[in-house]
Amino acid sequence: MLDLQHIRNQFPILNQQVNGKPLVYFDNAATSQKPLSVMNSWEKYYSEINANVHRGIHTLSQLATEEMELSRRKIQKFINAKNDFEVIFTKGTTEGINLIAYSLTNLIKENDEIIISYLEHHSNIVPWQMLCERTGAKLKVIPIDENGILQLDFLDKNLSEKTKIVSVNQVSNALGIVNPIDEIIAKTRANSNAMIVIDGAQSAPHFKIDVQKIDCDFFVFSGHKMYAPMATGILYGKEEILRKIQPFHGGGEMIATCTFEKTTYADLPFKFEAGTPNVGGNIALGAAVDFIENISHEHLQNHENALLDYAQKQLLQIEGLKIYGENAHRTGVVSFNLEGIGISSDVGMILDKLGIAVRTGHHCTQPIMNFFNIAGTVRASFAVYNTFEEIDILFEGVKKAQKMLG
Repeated sequence: MLDLQHIRNQFPILNQQVNGKPLVYFDNAATSQKPLSVMNSWEKYYSEINANVHRGIHTLSQLATEEMELSRRKIQKFINAKNDFEVIFTKGTTEGINLIAYSLTNLIKENDEIIISYLEHHSNIVPWQMLCERTGAKLKVIPIDENGILQLDFLDKNLSEKTKIVSVNQVSNALGIVNPIDEIIAKTRANSNAMIVIDGAQSAPHFKIDVQKIDCDFFVFSGHKMYAPMATGILYGKEEILRKIQPFHGGGEMIATCTFEKTTYADLPFKFEAGTPNVGGNIALGAAVDFIENISHEHLQNHENALLDYAQKQLLQIEGLKIYGENAHRTGVVSFNLEGIGISSDVGMILDKLGIAVRTGHHCTQPIMNFFNIAGTVRASFAVYNTFEEIDILFEGVKKAQKMLG
């Protein structure tokens, strides 16, 4: 059992009022709130250590380097990477996917094929489109059914020696659907030599991640969705592939030698970490990992699943409310609309007046919205500090919005 009050006490932002009402924060899929331990880690770096890393022999520089590399090792353990140098610090999932797509350019040629799914965030669509434009490769898309479930027979028909990349999310940010990545990876390995990219932005905050067990080639996620600061994130890549591909950024830190005639690149992970990193943020990301590990993935996931089940049960009592992906395996998200109310932001604004923070719109997943022939949804997304009482407040708020807008 979780001590929810103890957990909530670690998030001072939750104690405030919004529009005269106690804050109910259900926008965690966009960004989670930060516990005191993470904020204290950030503050300690800037108040006691602040120095650049890897470049100084003075004490503060060495302390900063030690703290950031300790964070890298924490994250290595968090995702069960084989080596710490397979863990690359980034600004987030978007940068991680762009890094991969750019760095693979020299390995992709005309008429090669890249497969993504209908459930992708724009960040796992646009970089691959750009790669196709650069190389002449072709983009293929795994379709979904009326429940938002991927139709994996598409892979049986489309995987071939032409398939060079398969990139899918583990959890849909818009619908919360948990995709069967084990099956996707098994099919891909059996029928092609494609590299496999997993977008873990919405899974790393909720699941225990084991990249060796998953057997993906790349795994990317953001820190700010798992209690860490914004502009932090991780790209995991298998050593043999990271050594083969080209860097995304050029500059300081990522070189071994540099002359006007030629530059050679540093060893991993620094080959992909050009310039001054977000040292304080990277250290705080390690503190966020500690926060999750101290709760335990099992307790965290059980609580969040119970919240989702309760939210769905409550909301479906409202006549005319439709949950997208209702019959699919989901985590952390309930995405819905009210019949006869075509603009989800109208519902969101009324909920905001009641102190309830949700996300409205297309959630950077316009193809999903087009599939369901809607402009957007109201999305409530959960974290470990949310409560069943807050879901009751949401339930009453949605009923009030329906009455006001109907």
